Amino acid sequence: MERPVWEHGFRRDERFLAALRIDPLLLDWPRAARRLAEWGYHAGAALNASVTGEARRFLADWTKRIEAKYLMVSLPPDFLFPDQHHCSRLLEKAVLPHCREFGLPLALMLGVKRAVNPRLKLAGDGLGRSDLQALQNLCAGFPENKFLATALSRENQQELCVLARKFRNLHLFGCWWFTNVPLVAEEMTRMRLELIGLSITAQHSDARVLDQLVYKWSHFREILSRALTDKYVDLTRTGWEPTDAEIKRDVQELFGGAFEQFCRY
Repeated sequence: MERPVWEHGFRRDERFLAALRIDPLLLDWPRAARRLAEWGYHAGAALNASVTGEARRFLADWTKRIEAKYLMVSLPPDFLFPDQHHCSRLLEKAVLPHCREFGLPLALMLGVKRAVNPRLKLAGDGLGRSDLQALQNLCAGFPENKFLATALSRENQQELCVLARKFRNLHLFGCWWFTNVPLVAEEMTRMRLELIGLSITAQHSDARVLDQLVYKWSHFREILSRALTDKYVDLTRTGWEPTDAEIKRDVQELFGGAFEQFCRY
């Protein structure tokens, strides 16, 4: 649906950055291959070297067209890597090489169960606890790639933080969808601060519906303020009085600074 808008061209709002979503490419390859063929790419159902090369050409064309800051995909709880499924094979042979070539991170949004209630259509998705072994295998197996990650299940959050402590090519971001409720968002944020410090993006602006974006920030500011205040109080008990400049620096790190530094290293 967005393709004709990008092809026709429009005046960009510099406040908004673009990410290249690749869900159909990875999760429904036979259909995606037919669509790519319609658009002039020599794609077929068999994932040979020629076809994965065409998938990379498609990714390169659209990365340049929308000036993508990163690539992004929502994955189900049972996502495995390595695996013989189209998703894992395309990741290894097309997506990860593309990300290395362009110096872009791949954002993995883990844990969505699609259409648990089909009658609700787009609102019918649910969640499940993800097997984070797949993420560990990606980070360990491809140290030259950068990975962004967020998980939909509350039960995944501690393990995700520990993985981010162990792999410098993994950056955690945001409180996504069903975790974007005050109880879970506050627990996640405090856990991340305690286990990883400022090397996270506390919240992100990804939203398909504009009014979701508005409330997302209004309540998260309060959550982060409480969490940081408690940590600064802990510091004062040790004899370190944080300055206004240090507090401002920390907030900038949590809202984009750490991400920019992660992308540069």
